Amino acid sequence: MISRYPTKQIFVGKVAIGADAPISAQSMTFSKTSDVQATLDQIKRLYFAGADIVRVSIPDEQSANALKEIKAQSPLPIVADIHFNYRLALKAAECVDCIRINPGNIGAKSRIKEVARLCKERDIPIRIGVNSGSLEKEIEAKYANGAEGMVQSALYHIKLLEDLDFTAIKVSMKASDAARTVEAYRMLRPLTPYPFHLGLTEAGTTFHATIKSSIALGALLLEGIGDTMRVSITGELEEEIRVARAILQDSGRQKEGVNIVSCPTCARLEADLKSAVTEIEKRVHQIKTPLNLSIMGCAVNALGEAKHADAAIAFGKKNGLVIVRGETIGKYPENELVDRFMQEVYKLEKDYKST
Repeated sequence: MISRYPTKQIFVGKVAIGADAPISAQSMTFSKTSDVQATLDQIKRLYFAGADIVRVSIPDEQSANALKEIKAQSPLPIVADIHFNYRLALKAAECVDCIRINPGNIGAKSRIKEVARLCKERDIPIRIGVNSGSLEKEIEAKYANGAEGMVQSALYHIKLLEDLDFTAIKVSMKASDAARTVEAYRMLRPLTPYPFHLGLTEAGTTFHATIKSSIALGALLLEGIGDTMRVSITGELEEEIRVARAILQDSGRQKEGVNIVSCPTCARLEADLKSAVTEIEKRVHQIKTPLNLSIMGCAVNALGEAKHADAAIAFGKKNGLVIVRGETIGKYPENELVDRFMQEVYKLEKDYKST
């Protein structure tokens, strides 16, 4: 696997981003931010789902006024998402952990200068959040809304902040399709030392957003690009974090959590493999220990996969073997198999924590 690109490290609250810090997963509330309790309820849901950072939209003065109370009770660092009104960014910077501005609609240099000044005083970073659908008019006129236009917008605003002696920067360049998103991040990566926030914008509902994000974010992560990320799914919270964690894990960038290998099933199957895998997924959801589990439906590949797994099930006809690190523990009837298997998984988790 290719090593991650070396980047400057910044902090959003206590969460390190860039350099050798773990790649963080974040999401965004969709409640009215002015509704403090509803927003806190969503933030807490994300916290328990495993999010590292949460972003909240600040569309109006009422939302900005709510930030202080939200920040005081939030278990996660808060990023304030600002469009159009730089004064809302100034107000938000008084209490949040990061400001996200959209270069395409934040306005004149003088406004960005004010935001940078206050963020520097407060020692909080700025995310330059470029979106393909809202580029500056002059850049869109020259480059349309392609990858090069996003890169040029990002470079212009990076230099603008650097000229203001502000370098606590992270950058995102999001399109609604995988190809432009990947191209933009690839183009910009060798040109700047700042950490990247990965994501697609307007990716759609769960099915399409998961596929698009897996293609784009997975490709970038496998190339060593990316320091924090969001999987954007219409109307979802926990699912965004679940998919993000899966992409990080399956790309090899996250070194914690359970990886499950299970066969696609065929006519050789003589047990209810689907129910077993579903039940095991539920039971291992909160396990942070890096474990490889194999649940296979017949003898064709089961024993071979078991050699590479920490724990495995090899199904037979209405029964199966439980195998731990290559050693067969025993043969059990199908209705006892998952419980017996999970006993071994929990034992492995306990042994890992004690080392």
